[in-house]
Amino acid sequence: MASSARSLVVVLLGLCMLILNAGYGHGSKVEMGSYSKRKTPRNLLDNGLGRTPQMGWNSWNHFNCKIEEKLIRETADAMVSSGLAAAGYRYINLDDCWAEPNRDSQGNMVPKASTFPSGIKALADYVHGKGLKLGIYSDAGTQTCSKTMPGSLGYEENDAKAFASWGIDYLKYDNCENTGTSPKERYPIMSKALLDSGRPIFFSLCEWGQEDPATWAPKIGNSWRTTEDISDNWDSMTSRADQNDKWASYAGPGGWNDPDMLEVGNGGMTTDEYRSHFSIWALIKAPLLIGCDIRAMNNQTYEILSNKEVIAVNQDKLGVQGEKVKKDGDLEVWAGPLSGNKIGLVLWNRGSSTANVTANWADIGLNSSTVVEARDLWEHSTKYSIKGELSATVESHACKMYVLTPKH
Repeated sequence: MASSARSLVVVLLGLCMLILNAGYGHGSKVEMGSYSKRKTPRNLLDNGLGRTPQMGWNSWNHFNCKIEEKLIRETADAMVSSGLAAAGYRYINLDDCWAEPNRDSQGNMVPKASTFPSGIKALADYVHGKGLKLGIYSDAGTQTCSKTMPGSLGYEENDAKAFASWGIDYLKYDNCENTGTSPKERYPIMSKALLDSGRPIFFSLCEWGQEDPATWAPKIGNSWRTTEDISDNWDSMTSRADQNDKWASYAGPGGWNDPDMLEVGNGGMTTDEYRSHFSIWALIKAPLLIGCDIRAMNNQTYEILSNKEVIAVNQDKLGVQGEKVKKDGDLEVWAGPLSGNKIGLVLWNRGSSTANVTANWADIGLNSSTVVEARDLWEHSTKYSIKGELSATVESHACKMYVLTPKH
């Protein structure tokens, strides 16, 4: 082959590789000032679910193993009657402890007779009748974390078919009693079983971030835990936010980073701390899975969980995870692009006293001359003609949350 022809082939091969990498690489970034605007990962689980982060309720944070069908039915009722369903919360998710300790003679899981006497299908029918979806829990090991019921390891196809036949819409899949093999070997088996079950089932991986699931789970799941379990206190919540932040570029429509469920309303934090919790989770496109007893919410809890302007940031169709873009001691700026060229912004004071927090336009990818309209999502008020920076006085452990709309 002539040298000119060889050169042409090399150039063409190089262009092909560039095109392939651009289309399929996870976490690719397009720089926008000092702020990162990402392309959506392409290589995703193709089950049509999770185009925005999942919203709903999970039994574990408040009830642990103390669950039974009456509680689940009442929770579904409360989700609708409170208006939370209308705000976007859809999934009613059972966590651990719903099954008998042993499988039946055909190798099937059996709903616990003392707590779910009507069976799971009847419960799914009830929840579906409310316009909601039912989720269930299992584990990629020999037992679940409570050690009160069997895991799905070796029974993935059995269990996926059972879940589909019961009308299950969501599976949280945990990582206890796992025989020491890598989650990368165990979780894809359940993913395929769910895809083959004949029913679309949202797949929520929970291997606690042990093997950096953001780098491999988008192919097999709709969300993946990036952290250990959350607890109902300030230090736990803030550390989960920080741990999750490093994986921001891997999230997008169809697959989301999960820093664990919401603790809002469980009593271990102040109203300001819970508002910060909810604001950051919304901005970073985390799943919004309520973890309190919604049958007995106080007004402050309801006002946080039902804030439609904050929820809209979480559910924004662009699906780009917001990030921590500036840190000055305990004062932080978190931001992320939204559809319509808007920007979601949180000014967060993690310190012990009131302070002034400032976001400069350079921090969030805006030209210094850009004029914006700033909508305060907690005060439900708008500031006009803001240029160059946005500052606010923020109390200890509190935040301010905005949507910025560039005007010219």
